[in-house]
Amino acid sequence: MLGTCLFVLALNIGAHALFSAPKPEKQGYAIAAAEPEAGKGGAAELQAAPEPIEALLQKASAERGATVAKQCGACHSFEKNGPNKVGPDLYGVVGRKRAAHEGFNYSAAMKAKGGEWTFDELNKFLQGPQKYIPGTAMSFAGLARDSQRADVIEYLRTLADNPQPKPAVAAQ
Repeated sequence: MLGTCLFVLALNIGAHALFSAPKPEKQGYAIAAAEPEAGKGGAAELQAAPEPIEALLQKASAERGATVAKQCGACHSFEKNGPNKVGPDLYGVVGRKRAAHEGFNYSAAMKAKGGEWTFDELNKFLQGPQKYIPGTAMSFAGLARDSQRADVIEYLRTLADNPQPKPAVAAQ
């Protein structure tokens, strides 16, 4: 019995020596990916130069924005003088001072940010609220697609007594 155990142990050591892979210098998997060529419209170029919100708003639809904004309805109301819920009423938010809606207790991070809700500010915030204003109480993950954000911003723009005009696209 002892001989059998020694034989199995020797077999294990021998197999490990023959078939073991070398230890990598750095743990993880190497993923081979071709680097995009300059000027070929690779992913790096798309991330470096996103389409400006002014151009996106020219193609945006308030109807599509209303559909996307339904997911916001759990925390926000959209009607004039609507109630504050978990988040403030969003009627007239475009052009409004940040953290200025009456009767809503904003987070310290939102109050400290200051400024106005411009088209560009809304775009950055809706892309990732926690990334744009760290410490905000808004737990929404954000809208990754540019077109969806533009549609929602267009919808929010229409929710006002005197809607802000769409921004002009800068000449290139």
